[in-house]
Amino acid sequence: MIRTITWYIYFWLYQLFALPKYFVLKSKSHKGHNITDEVYTETVKWARSLIKLAGGKVSVEGLENIPTEGPVVFVANHQGNFDIPTLIGYLNRPIGFIAKAETEKMPIVGGWMKNMRCVFLDRENPRAALKAIKSGIEIVKSGHAIVIFPEGTRSVDGKVDEFKPGSFKLAMKAEAMIVPVTISGTYDMMPKGSKRIKPAEVKLTISEPIPSTGYESTESYILREKVRDVIISKL
Repeated sequence: MIRTITWYIYFWLYQLFALPKYFVLKSKSHKGHNITDEVYTETVKWARSLIKLAGGKVSVEGLENIPTEGPVVFVANHQGNFDIPTLIGYLNRPIGFIAKAETEKMPIVGGWMKNMRCVFLDRENPRAALKAIKSGIEIVKSGHAIVIFPEGTRSVDGKVDEFKPGSFKLAMKAEAMIVPVTISGTYDMMPKGSKRIKPAEVKLTISEPIPSTGYESTESYILREKVRDVIISKL
């Protein structure tokens, strides 16, 4: 319990101490400067510190499978809340996320997510969701990678749930290479429905990229199941 309390206090204190840097980067962005590398440096430091304080030990396999150029979409299973800092901290490149619309309104955190070029998706508003997807397509085409959790929510038992229909729409329209990422161990750090944080061994397995091209829109389920099978095979 002491670890959990300490972690939550640290989480919010870190946000406060990082505010000066946040406002500097925000000002640079408004002036048209590219802040991608600086945001990446700050968020990696933040993410790794959260994992370390929680008692997590991360190992990574397959970094050589990440394409060095062209549009890239990472597709990962969603075991728990520590998936996001794990991916930020250990994928070794700047990334944004497809995130729920309400996360944009989170104090401070929402601002950093904007700087990371996350895409905020409002599933209750089809028009806004379509606009967000179009924005995400342009972000990916520009060379900035996006992470998608196609299960739509965290797993209740650590197993990989079914992928949502339409979850690959952004990748297909951006003609991106899809990089399957298998996350193992973050469920043990904080299971869904629990606020308690526990130490755990975490592993990221990055599989060979899969082209999103060559499929009709009505065949997206084929690609969806192919990627899901790869992710499950590495658990």
